[in-house]
Amino acid sequence: MKKSKKNPHIGSSLDDFLKEEGVYDEVTALVVKEKIAFQLRERMKAGKISINRMAREMKTSRTQIHRLLDPANGNVTLATLQKAAGVLGRSIRLELV
Repeated sequence: MKKSKKNPHIGSSLDDFLKEEGVYDEVTALVVKEKIAFQLRERMKAGKISINRMAREMKTSRTQIHRLLDPANGNVTLATLQKAAGVLGRSIRLELV
């Protein structure tokens, strides 16, 4: 009779698994950026704000707005996020947990 190997990750959390794999911080940062990009897109849609208008009001390029809305691009500064939020009538809230 063949014995099956026990999965060492059964019962552990996703956070534990990602930490064991050494990718927790990277994945967490990506998820945060994806969430922010999604929220920005949704607010832009709701306010009928185009990429052109967003760039104009932020005094930046359309390329920068595309970077801001790209969930895979994590190279966005807090200043840029604050400007974008301001254009959309919102603010950024950060907290350490």
